[in-house]
Amino acid sequence: MNRIDRLFGMLVLLQSKKYMTAEDIATKFEISVRTVYRDIKALCEQGIPIGFEPHKGYGVVDGYFLPPVSFSTAEANALLLMETIVYGFADRSIVEHYSTALNKVKAVLRNSQKEKLEELNENIRMHLPAFIKNDFEFLADIQDAISQKYILAIDYKNNKEETNHRQIEPVGLIFYSMNWHLIAWCHLRTEYRDFRVSRILKLRNTGMPFRKPGHITLNDFMKNFSENY
Repeated sequence: MNRIDRLFGMLVLLQSKKYMTAEDIATKFEISVRTVYRDIKALCEQGIPIGFEPHKGYGVVDGYFLPPVSFSTAEANALLLMETIVYGFADRSIVEHYSTALNKVKAVLRNSQKEKLEELNENIRMHLPAFIKNDFEFLADIQDAISQKYILAIDYKNNKEETNHRQIEPVGLIFYSMNWHLIAWCHLRTEYRDFRVSRILKLRNTGMPFRKPGHITLNDFMKNFSENY
């Protein structure tokens, strides 16, 4: 990778995260930390506002945005393939958002790329088992609640076909056994529970912040989980 491509790639990477350490950037581009310092300086000299926070790393100052100039055919093809996977394993809310995002990508492609992408789209299919159901639409709201740390109110049907109302504090999402599962602190049971998303009948974001301090991380939850990933 030449330096111009590396500098552009570094800027895109910094825009994709709030902070990145020099060591993480060096690992990503397989360069030395000293070279990262030189590249950051070069970007700043071009007027790009890159800040630094001790113990956190480098980040592009809020408000600065550099739209992508172009996508390679290989990059566009990869996004198209992911669309097939999204349609197979996500719910209606995620499919809608992904389709909107992909249309924005297609809008900046050259006409020749668009034609090849449309042709490729006609030759990619995914065949899923009949038991896979993704006719719900809660994943986008769940993601928002996880990131904002808001309590969710849900009507949930358990595996005994019993329905009850619960307030939960969502910690994270796991996909296993061909289903999405929401890991959350349940106020009714006063413990962490595994809720299969397809069994959620109704979901409402209460807008109320978490009441339980110091939640377990999803990684720690998975360490004690019996399911074979």
